[in-house]
Amino acid sequence: MFDEPITTPASRWISVTFLQGKQATEALGLIDRSGATTAFEYLQQWDHGDETTDAALTNGYVYDRIPAGSTDTIVEDDGSPYALTYSTRFRYVSLLRRHPLESELETVPAAPGGTAREAVRARTDVSDPWVVRPGRSANLAGQTVSL
Repeated sequence: MFDEPITTPASRWISVTFLQGKQATEALGLIDRSGATTAFEYLQQWDHGDETTDAALTNGYVYDRIPAGSTDTIVEDDGSPYALTYSTRFRYVSLLRRHPLESELETVPAAPGGTAREAVRARTDVSDPWVVRPGRSANLAGQTVSL
């Protein structure tokens, strides 16, 4: 377990659409009657290319691996960038699309004299609770913690 090398995925998964309850009924019915291939075709109507990618990146619907719970069924379509997850028990369907990491970095302008990767790290608008910002620890120092 500890001897395994840490590998970075070659791509990530972005959420194209997530349907639940009554909205998912039609897609779940397609899966039941005609199979996952038909559901892939049906759900792809919600993929609007760059607009979908931008929305997923902006809203944080980007995953290192296909997100799935213990009751989910995962179907990957060979030769396609799509994956389908669904749960008949909890009545939801999700379509995800593979997104290469390199293209994600190319959309970030490089800092002068630096790389795109450094520009991503230098972004100040990203909220990271583990990064200490000036004045943050001073505000917390006056508080008392009791058990």
